[in-house]
Amino acid sequence: MKAFAALVRREFIEHRGAFFTGPMILVAILFGATLLAFTVGRIDVRFSGAVLTIAPLRFYEFGFLGFGAAWCLYLLAVLFFYCADGFAADKRNNSMLFWKSMPVSDLRMLLSKLAAGVTILPGTVYAIALLSGLLLFGVAFITMLVNGTASAAMFGSIVMIYLNVAASLLVAIAVGLLWYLPYMALVGALATAIGRWAIPVSLLLPSIAAVLEWVTLGGLHPFATRTWQYLGYRSAFPLGEEGYPDIWLAGSERFDAVAFTLDLIGRTDWLQVLIGAAFALVVLYIASEYRRRAPAN
Repeated sequence: MKAFAALVRREFIEHRGAFFTGPMILVAILFGATLLAFTVGRIDVRFSGAVLTIAPLRFYEFGFLGFGAAWCLYLLAVLFFYCADGFAADKRNNSMLFWKSMPVSDLRMLLSKLAAGVTILPGTVYAIALLSGLLLFGVAFITMLVNGTASAAMFGSIVMIYLNVAASLLVAIAVGLLWYLPYMALVGALATAIGRWAIPVSLLLPSIAAVLEWVTLGGLHPFATRTWQYLGYRSAFPLGEEGYPDIWLAGSERFDAVAFTLDLIGRTDWLQVLIGAAFALVVLYIASEYRRRAPAN
């Protein structure tokens, strides 16, 4: 178990630029831009009437949710490239012979890479997303101090918004990782064999599969096949249209993490999640067998 944990930690050390350093730089830039917008008068913090008490809270809620959604998209993109790079790193830097000499099986080595991709690496981005929320928290409270609406009740409202959005982001990231697990495993398995070429190949595979079905079974065109429809369904985030976020945007109530979580869990096809997990294990096992039999360098 200690060896497996060390392998997962190794993945973080090797890829901390994408999962820690880069996001921290982005946070600094965004926070600086936000402060600059307030200090140079681009945003007017002087409100009146009902807007005096509602606007800062709504601004914070929208802002934190927007940052959270942006970080989720960032995580999705970076994990795709991580799988293409991390699973091929040993072969690319000529260290395969060293890792083959370790008392760890090839399957366990690949599982540690996948485990890092669904635990410590997303956890780092999530922590930075929370940091973004804290910085925005400070901006929102300073805004209320400027317009004279700061109070213990308003401070408590911001805290509740922060906790609700933070919990919702955690649930969304967890469900997203489970939903997209087979894609991560497939890209990683391809990278084990063909290295970084796994990126273009993995993008072409859906089209190739759809064309093969169209050629063999017929249809109007390759994008009207069952394969393409299934891949489209499997690639879309489970929340879909008319989910809780759409209902929340149409109303005026505060964002509710419990309602969001129940809606997301109810809309997720958990049978597909189980099938995807089984698929991930199978392709990683095949990749480990290839890695075990392939030349060391």
